[in-house]
Parts: sequence; structure tokens; C-alpha cells
Amino acid sequence: MFKDLKIFIYELPSEYNENWLSNKRCSNHLFASEVAIHRALLNADDFRTFDPNEADLFFVPVYVSCNFSTVNGFPTIVHARSLLFSAIQFITKNYPFWNRSQGFDHIFVASHDYGACFHAMEDRAIDNGIPEFLMNSILLQTFGVNYKHPCQDVENVLIPPYISPESIRKNLEKAPLAGNRDIMVFFRGKMEVHPKNVSGKFYSKRVRTEIWRRYKGDRRFYLQRHRFTGYQSEITRSVFCLCPLGWAPWSPRLVESVALGCVPVIIADGIRLPFSSAVKWSEISLTVAEREVGKLGQILEHVAATNLSTIQKNLWDPAVRRALLFNDHMQRGDATWQILTSLYKKLNRSYRRSRVPSQ
Repeated sequence: MFKDLKIFIYELPSEYNENWLSNKRCSNHLFASEVAIHRALLNADDFRTFDPNEADLFFVPVYVSCNFSTVNGFPTIVHARSLLFSAIQFITKNYPFWNRSQGFDHIFVASHDYGACFHAMEDRAIDNGIPEFLMNSILLQTFGVNYKHPCQDVENVLIPPYISPESIRKNLEKAPLAGNRDIMVFFRGKMEVHPKNVSGKFYSKRVRTEIWRRYKGDRRFYLQRHRFTGYQSEITRSVFCLCPLGWAPWSPRLVESVALGCVPVIIADGIRLPFSSAVKWSEISLTVAEREVGKLGQILEHVAATNLSTIQKNLWDPAVRRALLFNDHMQRGDATWQILTSLYKKLNRSYRRSRVPSQ
């Protein structure tokens, strides 16, 4: 359906991408879509061109999420702006294609909390804004809301966070989708009993704290506050999986829940979800307003007694899982395929096509 789409991938010096892969986490954490998309495009022979003069779009492969903190292990992205700007300087010096369109037909990945605003805290992200040098380009980003926001005020394609397809496959081999699910409601993650005031903001807007306070003793809810490497096996045992906001509205739990057949319960007001043309979110998930967290038990009991089987039937469609997972070699309908579908709709940004005389 988009076989005439041609993408040129810049060959950048290794300090922009390959060197970061010395840390194995670089290709396997929640921001790793920047690596996964690059790999998939490198292998996409039908769409990749080695001749930049016949390219519609230009992909700039910079890994900015692999600088892990030695203090807490989390990715630090303070260097993101300077690394990306340096990459643009390199391609400007060595190729003519950025300057002729001012980056209008160039693609970057911004797989972080607030996309190309490059900060985990919303107020700081808004203050920083999207770098001016990226404002003309196309951003593939995990952040999206259904209202005006400075961190999505740029041409963008909303993408899912990265979850290893291999880990999903292994867990489904052990516990099939329609297997026994003995946990009614599941959440494992950060739930502060006394959330800290960080510049006037509270983690998860106190939503996770309220979930813990109200349901920690409820036998229907399996709530855990500490890390567990095998937590995906807990998802396969669960009927409903809570997906509350953290600092940002999106969470990798959303993809894990869908891929492992647990009905995602989205608690993040205004969140925009990826690939809505391929994934009918209203048919496979539940959305609960942040202010309605106190009614979670009642809401989920009602769904369990009425239309749960219909939701599960829709959720367990293999095409839904496929659409949210990245593969090194693109598969029809997978996450990279969905991105290319979206990019194909943006061919009005192709400088080459704009120069072709109409017949």
C-alpha cells in the first residue's frame, strides 16, 4: 500500500548511535523505540533507498536515551539537544538535503516522557519547549494528548513505547491468552504513600497514591509497590491491568497489557493513544477519569459482569498485539508498518515529489 515510499537513512558517525549499544539496556528499555525503528528501517529493503536523490523522507538515527544515570539507573536526556544539534550540523556539512527544505522532510524519534521537550517534568518540559532546530521536522514520539500542548506542537506521529517482542512471546508460550487469570485487578509500580511535592507537582497527580490508599487491602486488587523482573508473568494472570499516569500520561504498561491479553484500564485524562486507525482502543480497553479512581472497584465489577468477554475477544485479536510491537525485521501490520502508513500520508512534505512536474 505504500511501496513507492522511499526513505534515506543517514550514516552518522558511531557516537550518535552505535556506540551507545555497548550498554545492552540501550536496545531494550521503554525508550528503545529509537533503536528499534532504526533497525527495522535498515532492514526494510522495499522502502529504504541508498540514493538520497530519490528519497521522499530522511531518517536521522540518533540515540539520545541511552545515557543511564549512575545514581538511579534511569535514562538521562540532558545531552539530547546538543547531540541532536551536532547531528544536524554533521548532515548539513556533508549533505545538501537539510538546507534545501530546512528539515521539512526529515524524521527524528523522540521516545521520552514529553517527546522532544526532553524533560521528565511537564512544567520544565513546557519551559524548555521543542528545540527550534526540530520545529520543521517530523517527530515520532510517545507523548500525545488530545488538547493543545507545546510538546506536541510539531508535525508528529504518535508511537507506542518499546516492549521486547521476545519477552512477550516467551510469556505467552507459558501462559496463553485464554489461560487461567486468577488476578482480577493488577498493578505493580511506584505508588508513593506520601508523595513528594516537586515544584508544586505530585507524582501521578496523586492518582497512584489514591489507588494504594483505597485498594491495598481489597482482595480483588493485587497491588505491588516494588520491582519484580518477572512481572509480565503477573500480567498474564490478570483480567484488568491498571495503566495510570506517572509524570507523563503514557506508560509501557499499556503495550504490555494489550500484548499479554490483560484489559488495560487507562487512568490518564486527555491521553492520546497510538495508531488509532489500526487499534480500536475503545473496544479493547477501559478509560477511567482520574477523579473516578475511588469508584474503580465498582466500575470493574460492572464490566466483569456485563461485556468483559466481548472486550477480551477484541483484545486477543493477534493483529492488535502486532500493531504495538517493534520487530528488527518489519512485519506486515507491526509498529514500524503503522509508522510507515502514517508517514505515507505525509508525502506532501517530500521535496523530491514537489519538484516533479505534474502530468
